[in-house]
Amino acid sequence: MKFLSRQEELMLLSIWKLDDNAYGVTIRQSVTDLTGKYWSIGAVYDVLDRLTKKGLVSTVVGDPVKARGGKSKRFYRVIKSGFKALEEVRDLQQKAWVDLPEPAFEKK
Repeated sequence: MKFLSRQEELMLLSIWKLDDNAYGVTIRQSVTDLTGKYWSIGAVYDVLDRLTKKGLVSTVVGDPVKARGGKSKRFYRVIKSGFKALEEVRDLQQKAWVDLPEPAFEKK
């Protein structure tokens, strides 16, 4: 089992949801919308690099875009090992939440 950090899990879920439109800027917006927290583009690319090195996503470089000064976008896609890692995380979380007692709150 490959354990995922929460950041890696959120990125994989965002990439999956974005499908063919998953590149740095759209992934950042998706994760920001999901968490309600600011994510720097550097933080996003750090996690994307880890996911790539772990073999959980594949990348493809798109065609150069004139509006971007001739720069290409790097698109990400969740691959089989990434889906397996997400499934393992989901199953583990479901098991961990079973049979928990009600939280005990202290009275002030």
